[in-house]
Amino acid sequence: LTAAELADGRVVAWWQGRSEAGPRALGHRSLLADPRNASMVAHINSNVKGREAFRPFAPSVLAEEAANWFDGIAPFHPETDPEVQWGLKGHVSPFMSLTVHVKKGLETKIPAVTHVDGTSRLQSVMSSNDSLYYALIKAFFQLTGVPMVLNTSFNTIKSEPITESPSDAVRSFLHARGSIALLVMGNNLVRR
Repeated sequence: LTAAELADGRVVAWWQGRSEAGPRALGHRSLLADPRNASMVAHINSNVKGREAFRPFAPSVLAEEAANWFDGIAPFHPETDPEVQWGLKGHVSPFMSLTVHVKKGLETKIPAVTHVDGTSRLQSVMSSNDSLYYALIKAFFQLTGVPMVLNTSFNTIKSEPITESPSDAVRSFLHARGSIALLVMGNNLVRR
């Protein structure tokens, strides 16, 4: 259901499990959208988050598919690669800490997560690290042929940090005034 909502062009608030610490939302407190839809950048910046239009968004991509879409990422096969290598020229970037170029010709397929210089600050997602988020991205991939989703922090209220508690999530969801179609919190689905 959630993957279909994303594929249909809706923004989804994804609030799952334990909270995250650090400068990036990594799939526990995230706003998610379809990276194929170029208009998502303006929609999320203006209508959802109420911030500057130039702010870019990042892709959360299945780790085993990242090398097919981005330069500088080594192929990764979770079944046969016992040693995961991190960082540039490695397999994975689970903390959204690498900025790499989108492969030539694929920029137009994922315009909402391709920055003006042709790069993306990607997060690679492995089933072993976050099985629920991985399953969502995998379902989106099966529907669309694109193994990633647009990911940004779940916060819609100016000057407030990423949502922490369930009440923060509901308040932030309601504050978006209908620009977020669905809030997925654990096994609960809340629609506007």
